[in-house]
Amino acid sequence: MSSSEKVVAPEVLPVFGELPAADPPGVLAACDGSDGSLWALDRAMAEAELFGLPLYVLAVVNPSPTGYPPGMIELVQESIERLSASMADGLRRAVTTVQQARGRPYQGELALHVVLGNVIEVLLRCTRGQHTLVVGTRGNGGFSRLLLGSVSTAAVHHAACPVLVVPAPPAH
Repeated sequence: MSSSEKVVAPEVLPVFGELPAADPPGVLAACDGSDGSLWALDRAMAEAELFGLPLYVLAVVNPSPTGYPPGMIELVQESIERLSASMADGLRRAVTTVQQARGRPYQGELALHVVLGNVIEVLLRCTRGQHTLVVGTRGNGGFSRLLLGSVSTAAVHHAACPVLVVPAPPAH
């Protein structure tokens, strides 16, 4: 990267519920900060640049997989906001890391989104109207012996757009 090129991480758009309508359709990259999601983000940047499409980078935060009892949400709201802010910081760092590894800034329209909810449900809803979904084979979950994680498996079977699953780069 030349000294005149500066990598700048865009602002994160916090969204509660789901992404705005995909207008125009773009490349949607799921990012949880894992190595797999960084490799997928790199490929998503390449795909979006190749096709001249916007790149939407999505992180989903599920603060309570089992839900909250009545009245509890007000008590944990501050923690949810801190968790969302932390994920937004992670998204900015992920974009910066991938741009630095690529040796140049991303050359297209880029929007980062943090959404609260069930990871698989939100991701699948967000695929409606998109050109392509790009995911890594596995995220930060357990069971490293599996070839595909639960999110990438659900995406392949249920996404409303084509899915590109990015494997780990070959070991040298």
